[in-house]
Amino acid sequence: MIESAKALIASRRSVRTFSDEELKSDVLAAIAECVAGKTNPFGVEVEFRLLDAKKHGLSSPVIVGEKYYLAAKAKKGSEIAYGYSFEYALLYALSLGVGSVMLGSSLNRAAFEKAMDVKEDEVMFVASPLGYTAQKMSIREGLMRKGVKADERLAFDKLFFENNFASPYSKDDELKSALEAVRLAPSAVNKQPWRAVVDGDKVHFFEAKTMKSNALGDLQKVDMGIALCHFDLAMKESGVNGRFEISDPHLPLASGVEYSMTYTKQ
Repeated sequence: MIESAKALIASRRSVRTFSDEELKSDVLAAIAECVAGKTNPFGVEVEFRLLDAKKHGLSSPVIVGEKYYLAAKAKKGSEIAYGYSFEYALLYALSLGVGSVMLGSSLNRAAFEKAMDVKEDEVMFVASPLGYTAQKMSIREGLMRKGVKADERLAFDKLFFENNFASPYSKDDELKSALEAVRLAPSAVNKQPWRAVVDGDKVHFFEAKTMKSNALGDLQKVDMGIALCHFDLAMKESGVNGRFEISDPHLPLASGVEYSMTYTKQ
């Protein structure tokens, strides 16, 4: 279990510039042990590997100074579980002082898929460099963050609602705290596709589709998995357990919004 998840979520930023300091052997071992266990509540196997960048010829044009990558593969169609598992791993790494950033389109994908031995029925959506954050980010990283408005998020009342999409959620409780953790989640090009409607002891999550799927699948479903990880960890930190299930409330939806998953308090 990740401790102080809400504080980690609030402090985390995507890191693309790393120091020359080698990751400590006990840190690498702890990350390897974390990802070898159960990393999502959906019963979906996600296989992780810690990869030496130099040994496997791994790189990304947007990353500076990386020595290791964390990558994962899973069966096709497992985007939500994959996103949950990968975010869990990166938050755990952050708890050890290790910086990261999920990368998709900016990877040398052929080299990564070879290193991961990706089979025909499997997919590797993303990978992340791992390392200690450099004191000063590269010029390229600064420009990228500015371009996607990396430090900005949509307003809480535009994302989270009660009973329907017309009434913003306004209670000051553990759900608000967990939904704020969702709001802070990273997403592809900072599109923030998550929406949620609180319905008694249930929270229905929805995906606002603003990007097209590609040959790998729906990358925004990976983003939804990241958001669900934040929500679940924040609820557990508040002393609340729950389960995820498919339980579509059939609410009237705006164009481009589709039901994703329901969380029910236990």
